[in-house]
Amino acid sequence: MKRILLLILTNVLVVAVLGVVASLLGVNRYLTSNGLNLGALLGFALIMGFGGAIISLLISKPMAKWTSGVRVINQAQNADEAWIVETVRKLSEKAGIGMPEVGIFDGDPNAFATGAFKNSALVAVSTGLLQGMTREEIEAVIGHEIAHVANGDMVTMTLIQGVMNTFVVFLSRVIGYAVDSFLRKGDDRSGPGIGYMITTFVLDIVLGFAAQMVVAWFSRHREYRADAGSAQLLGRKQPMINALARLGGMAPGELPKSVAAFGITGGIGQLFSTHPPIEERIAALQNAQS
Repeated sequence: MKRILLLILTNVLVVAVLGVVASLLGVNRYLTSNGLNLGALLGFALIMGFGGAIISLLISKPMAKWTSGVRVINQAQNADEAWIVETVRKLSEKAGIGMPEVGIFDGDPNAFATGAFKNSALVAVSTGLLQGMTREEIEAVIGHEIAHVANGDMVTMTLIQGVMNTFVVFLSRVIGYAVDSFLRKGDDRSGPGIGYMITTFVLDIVLGFAAQMVVAWFSRHREYRADAGSAQLLGRKQPMINALARLGGMAPGELPKSVAAFGITGGIGQLFSTHPPIEERIAALQNAQS
């Protein structure tokens, strides 16, 4: 809950800073003279930018279960399921977090963790991962996901996404009003014109792509921390190195967009990839101090 409150406070402070900077630069007077209320715009940017991100976080666990077809292990039906649940319990205790829900989903090798609160998260592994890895490697992957939860990565990434969204909404509309007022010099009609609508639409897309690059960069950095966290939980780094090497020789399973950033592997294109290349993750672990 503290992280959620911090997330909300941070986004409110970001909007406040945008308002102060706009006032210091005289942007507020310019916008007001052209029919745009700065306070209303800041409120809109906060709701649109942060609102979607926080809602996604709060519903992340049920959405992940639904979109991935996760079967939660309420009672182990065989020795393998009992081992998975016990492994999650053991690593969660080491990490100092509450026991997550544990689930299995059908598909190619992958795993993910999600949830708004680190003491009530979800850790899920695919059938392909269970069939294609040794128990030691599976334990390392589970440790990676537990590290994501313990590090509060779900909240952190929501915070970053919310801040980026707020900037995109605010800047696209400020620039849209500037372009529109330039194009409509001498026009006495009130309200935004076609220049505002086109500029805002285009900038929402362009700035949105730029924002996603920033979010993806943070996501890649967070993967290195989760790899190191797994090594720390297991007491040695070789199992995680072996697991990554094994994943490098497999076709990774696709995850729904809502949890793709929290899988063990995934991403398209270097700039937009949520995960670093497998070989770079292995090298980082090998070079890390034991």
